[in-house]
Amino acid sequence: MLEQGLLFTLILSFLIAVLLSPILIPFLRRLKFGQSIRDEGPKSHQKKSGTPTMGGVMILFSLITATIIMASQFHSLDVEIWLLLFVTAGFGLLGFIDDFIKVVKKRNLGLTSKQKFLGQVAVAAIVYIVLLQTGLLSTAIAIPGTGYSLELGWLYIPLILVILVGTSNAVNLTDGLDGLVAGTTAIAFGAFAIIAYSLSMYTVALFSIAVMGAVLGFLVFNAHPAKVFMGDTGSLALGGALAMVAILTKMELILVIIGGVFVIETLSVILQVAYFKSTGGKRLFKMSPLHHHYELSGWSEWRVVVTFWLVGFLCAITGIYIEVWM
Repeated sequence: MLEQGLLFTLILSFLIAVLLSPILIPFLRRLKFGQSIRDEGPKSHQKKSGTPTMGGVMILFSLITATIIMASQFHSLDVEIWLLLFVTAGFGLLGFIDDFIKVVKKRNLGLTSKQKFLGQVAVAAIVYIVLLQTGLLSTAIAIPGTGYSLELGWLYIPLILVILVGTSNAVNLTDGLDGLVAGTTAIAFGAFAIIAYSLSMYTVALFSIAVMGAVLGFLVFNAHPAKVFMGDTGSLALGGALAMVAILTKMELILVIIGGVFVIETLSVILQVAYFKSTGGKRLFKMSPLHHHYELSGWSEWRVVVTFWLVGFLCAITGIYIEVWM
């Protein structure tokens, strides 16, 4: 019965996204919510200018609707579900404001980094308070594959902030090619759904499956050549949701493995900046994040995306193996 419910959640979330997209995409186009392509990006991306963005709205609507409907069926609208939905919607709203400024106010950079960070900190603070008040807060983190935990005490407070802010920004950085983030997040949430199910955390598994269905439905229209982009509305929301799933399942360290693609992309940016500053203007990569380096090395966009999907799949399998089968 439970397995059927998870399957129905996947199908429902997928169908909502697929059926909603042909309605929303023309609407976004009429509103002239088109993507602006930065001049410093790959020249091949200039042809994407004007493609409707803020498609993350359809991802959010699909996963929230499917989660609430199916959780209600199983009488499992508990604190964990509402926390997951709050973080997803909170980071999604932050991304929506950022996208709105970019496409409507014609400010290519959107929110300042300080404004975005303060919004992320506010969401993280509310998460900590709710976890504390509901008794869900555990300040220990599991050591992958050992059965042991490390008690962090008060140090777990800044760790929550690092995980939520870091993961949302990492997924946001990865969102640079058609279908890249949709595919890699679908894989990551699928992995966490398996882990949550193995831990008997069925509400977290249900939510993860709902997210997976929503991004796969979105991928139908976001695969190369993309008819719509998710924008920060989608990428920040997905990153925040992924981080919250890891926090609730106590898989904070496994997140680094399952989210390996996002970690690699973020490290490529950090290394590029550090190398540029330390060498007086030289570049370690042709462009960062790393997916742009491969593009400028002659790889087709589709080849880069599929390769990163494969890496994400291998990372997910590794994470599942460590937590479920070791």
